[in-house]
Amino acid sequence: MSELKARGNFEITMTPQEAVLDGTGRFDFVKTWTGDLSAEGAGAMFSAGDPAAGAAGYVAIETVRGSLFGRDGGFVLLQRGLMASDGITLDYSIAPGSGTGELVGISGSLELDTANGHAWELSFHLPE
Repeated sequence: MSELKARGNFEITMTPQEAVLDGTGRFDFVKTWTGDLSAEGAGAMFSAGDPAAGAAGYVAIETVRGSLFGRDGGFVLLQRGLMASDGITLDYSIAPGSGTGELVGISGSLELDTANGHAWELSFHLPE
């Protein structure tokens, strides 16, 4: 199974929700993915900390449904972001076993370039 790469951008709309835990933020979001992945995404995010002071973190889960290099289906992205004095760390992984349609068995991770809006590169594997 060789590694494949897909690239593109996404647009995101975030909607604040009522927090369920003190000291946290909660948001629902929708994304439109363009490029090698043409898809719609939807998910929920929880955050904590003080972004204005440069110290915060978030976790999110997102369902993505559309077409990846012409293969119709979907998968779930698990996301974690940390902001600290030494910089920002973002981790996006495809949830194992979450692939549907022609994307059953997909695995991989996503790199996000926030310096250029929401430019992304997905490194992934699909069964032969």
